[in-house]
Amino acid sequence: MASTLAEAGFARRFWRSGGRLLTSILSLLVTLIGLLAFTFMLSHLSPVDPVLQVAGDHASESTYQQVRHDLGLDQPLPVQFWRYLEHLARGDLGISHITNQPVLSDLARTFPATIELASCAMIFGAVFGITLALLAAWKPGSVLDNLARLVSLLGYSVPVFWLGLLGLLLFYAVLHWSAGPGRLDDIWIYTMEPKTGFVLIDSWLSGDPEMFRNALAHLWLPVVVLGMLSMAGITRLLRAALLEESNKEYVTLARAKGAGRVRILLLHIFPNVLGTLITVLALSYATLLEGSVLTETVFAWPGVGRYLTTALFSSDVPAILGSTLLIGGCFVLLNTLADALTYLTDPRTR
Repeated sequence: MASTLAEAGFARRFWRSGGRLLTSILSLLVTLIGLLAFTFMLSHLSPVDPVLQVAGDHASESTYQQVRHDLGLDQPLPVQFWRYLEHLARGDLGISHITNQPVLSDLARTFPATIELASCAMIFGAVFGITLALLAAWKPGSVLDNLARLVSLLGYSVPVFWLGLLGLLLFYAVLHWSAGPGRLDDIWIYTMEPKTGFVLIDSWLSGDPEMFRNALAHLWLPVVVLGMLSMAGITRLLRAALLEESNKEYVTLARAKGAGRVRILLLHIFPNVLGTLITVLALSYATLLEGSVLTETVFAWPGVGRYLTTALFSSDVPAILGSTLLIGGCFVLLNTLADALTYLTDPRTR
């Protein structure tokens, strides 16, 4: 009898988990298709003519019409979008009008730079953001708490592109603490063998310590600028969650038993906000992938953000759609991963 009940319970949990997984996959597909459809319509409202980009400004009328037909722009928008989805299902993102290369290869070349920048900024923001939130919750209303609130306010209020320009002016042009825009100086950028696409790893594998130090000198300033954005969000949301938990009855009981403030914070309160922390970290990382658009443009960082900016100014529809799909897919996947981790780590969600 007990084994039968256990098998029935396992079957229910299995089908429940399978249903949640199927629902997540369907939601992911619907979200990405909706994002592509919205971007596809907006890209066709641009005043830039993609036919002239391919054929040239002095092309004859017959050449213009032939190129327009070859690009499929003489078809209705729903037909064009359906054809794009058909090519997308085969792994074909189209050809960029700017680089004349497949968009998939362009994204494979630029995405490691964005991942490297966003990951380092995420580490910076998580370390300092969690530390500030814990210090603020340790002594609410103190100088540390006011400092955490000030950092959160500045991180949300100051535009990232303005902070980047100010950082370049101060640390590059005046103090010379930063190596400036780009990933490497020209003396190394053409001699380094790109094995992984991550400049820190490739410069380390090259065995040249000067190249590695130069990569760090180029990287630290955009990492700090972009990391301020994530640090502000992590500090504000985690501080609010910690202070909310500190008013619960189990915290009052722990204080009545004589537990110290640090022990209560780290061993009682912090484990109960792990679900919130996981969600905040995932959303912050996804925000960094989006926020890298402006940061990469300011620092001439050759990532997806700069690639997308160039495509937007040139109305390069395949590049715009490919970049949007990549960034949107990362955002949705990270959000889904955060929900799954929260479900596993927090029994209350189950």
